[in-house]
Amino acid sequence: MSEPKPSVLFVCVHNAGRSQMAAAWLTHLAGDRVEVRSAGSAPADTVNPAVVEAMREAGIDISAGAPKILTAEAVRASDVVITMGCGDTCPVFPGKRYLDWKLDDPAGQGVAAVRPIRDEIESLIRKLITEIAPE
Repeated sequence: MSEPKPSVLFVCVHNAGRSQMAAAWLTHLAGDRVEVRSAGSAPADTVNPAVVEAMREAGIDISAGAPKILTAEAVRASDVVITMGCGDTCPVFPGKRYLDWKLDDPAGQGVAAVRPIRDEIESLIRKLITEIAPE
């Protein structure tokens, strides 16, 4: 019998930038070894176009992504909850692992400003994979 897959929830306020990039990187790098979710405490209408472009440059298409509202169920269903600037709006449940990644907010930034955020998220994701889903 195989071990259950670890699940990760990425949370930021608008679910239009950082959490979308993190979810895309984790899906891209870990494949089906990890269950991936992302959500926002106050989701935007669309994913930030500069974020879509920066990820496209890295070979990852997130243009079909859509921001989702953060629910208690999503937190409850996740093993690891990674917040990115949502402060106290994220529900906390006992027994979950919480990480808070201090990342610049790409909102209102151009692609040039988003690239270093994208690259920082990629390195954080690579480290996370070695902890929760090593090959």
